[in-house]
Amino acid sequence: MSEKKLVLKAIIGDEEAFLELIHSYEEALYRTAISFLKNEGDALEAVQEVTYRAYRSIKTVKEPAYFKTWLIRIMMNYCQDVLKKSKREVFEEYLISIQGVSEDFTFLEVEEALLNLSEYERELLHLKYFEDVKIKDIAVMWNTPEGTIKTRLHKALRAFRNHFEEKGEVKRV
Repeated sequence: MSEKKLVLKAIIGDEEAFLELIHSYEEALYRTAISFLKNEGDALEAVQEVTYRAYRSIKTVKEPAYFKTWLIRIMMNYCQDVLKKSKREVFEEYLISIQGVSEDFTFLEVEEALLNLSEYERELLHLKYFEDVKIKDIAVMWNTPEGTIKTRLHKALRAFRNHFEEKGEVKRV
């Protein structure tokens, strides 16, 4: 049976058709989740949650031919929500060192610098440097051009570094 027919059947309530569709996209969902969440357990949980969400909202599919896109978008939104809720704002020494900030700074000083940034900037730095999400993946996640993400990342890094420069703790290179 074609995917379009399966989607149409799922929309009208055919659970078998829905399960067949999910089964065919299970691997794509998992790959998407693992690329954002970087953790097998979280990725598996994401697949389960997204399957449930898709089942609940299957009637909102407007174009059956784009079912896979619709499903992957649900996964990306879910992963973005998980990352937003994550309060792990611990940046690796890598982030600090690439900005020329002394490794002698305490966690509290780094956290203070991060708190001076907007939530958007903190999230962007978190995704790029802590979660190691590629710029192109961030652009897809946020539905924003890659160039815009690069510009905003540069501004966020500059603001992070400026916090230490204002305190006279870092010399401009």
